[in-house]
Parts: sequence; C-alpha cells; structure tokens
Amino acid sequence: MPATVENIGLRLGPWLAARLIRLIHACLRIECLGEGPLQALWGERHQVILAFWHDQLFLMAKGYRGPGAKVMISASKDGELIARTMDYFGIGSVRGSSTRGGRAAFREMLELAREPVDLVITPDGPKGPRHRVKEGVVQLARLSGRPVVPMAFACSRGYRFGSWDRFLLPLPPGRGVFSFGVPLYYAPDDTAESFLLRVQQAMTENDRIAREWLREHDLSAV
Repeated sequence: MPATVENIGLRLGPWLAARLIRLIHACLRIECLGEGPLQALWGERHQVILAFWHDQLFLMAKGYRGPGAKVMISASKDGELIARTMDYFGIGSVRGSSTRGGRAAFREMLELAREPVDLVITPDGPKGPRHRVKEGVVQLARLSGRPVVPMAFACSRGYRFGSWDRFLLPLPPGRGVFSFGVPLYYAPDDTAESFLLRVQQAMTENDRIAREWLREHDLSAV
C-alpha cells in the first residue's frame, strides 16, 4: 500500500526538523549560563528534573549536555513529530499530557526516576496558560525526591508564531543564550502550593537572566 501523505510527513518531517535545529544552532553564537551546579550533580551521578517553557522548545535538545534524558511530550500528532525529532538527538520521550494520557505518563515518569536518566518537562504545556507552572512538576519532584532545575533560552533574533505559547523560532545570525537556575528540592516543610510558587519564581527569574544577558551585550531578546 502506498504511503499516505501523513506517513510521509511523519518520516520526513522529524528528519528535516533535526537538520534545521542543528543548522540554526551552528549559526548562532551560543552562551551557557549557570550550568555549574547542574554539572556538579551530574558529576556525582545525580539526575534532575529539567523544566523549561513550552515556547522555548526548539533548540533545547542542543542545550542539553547531560548523561541522557526522557521528555514528556503530548500524545497528539504534533507531539509525535516532536518525539521523533528528539530521537535524532538521543533524547527519549514519554507520551502524555494533562489533557491526554497524563496519569499513565506521570506513572512512567515516576518509574523512570529510579533510573539514571534526567526527566524533562514543560510545566506550562501542552495548552497553557503560557509561562504558568502547573502541578505535575511539583508532584514529580515531591514523589521522586529529585531537584527541579529551571532551563531557559533567549535569542537576539527570531520569529514568534501565533500559537497559545507564542512559539519561538530562533533566526541567525545573532546570539543565543541557555540559562540554568539553581536546583530546587521539595523540602519537608513545603506544601504543593509553596513549592509551585518557588518553581514559578525561579523559572521567571531564570528567563529574566537569559534576557538580561542579551541586553547587557547590546542585543534585545525575543
């Protein structure tokens, strides 16, 4: 049976996306901020929960330099394209979200927390509100004992789509900056609400640091 247009897209789309990601990354002057504490955890063979905003997804596979990761991705058709694209960078996926297959995906993430692999999540996905942390990352940190490490990306030139998250496509030439926040542990005196607030504040601040770095180097952030 001839391959359908959809099947062709699922095969070709991720390959093209991976090549585009590598090309754009290679054409940007990249800076990495605040990675020291994260590298120290990796050096001690500790794994983390990496959290970044949904709109900053495009280059995150190139910003990750850890021992191995699994990322939670929506079970939608768009999610399938993203998951297959991540395969090209050696990053696995767990399929599910707060709107579809979420409980099974969360259980799988908890199982993976017993293995030497980082867990990656976009805490405002899959449909927003934009840049607002939801409870999934809080419960994952509480039950796994792993720290949440905020991750952000900002660039001097790019195009923002009209989607709910205003998805960012970086455009060369220019600069890009990855920023990592201080690891956040769910403390014995934390509540779900207090830890969610701490993660929200840390991610907002980490995003500000990335943008401020660009401004200090006479470049605006998009």
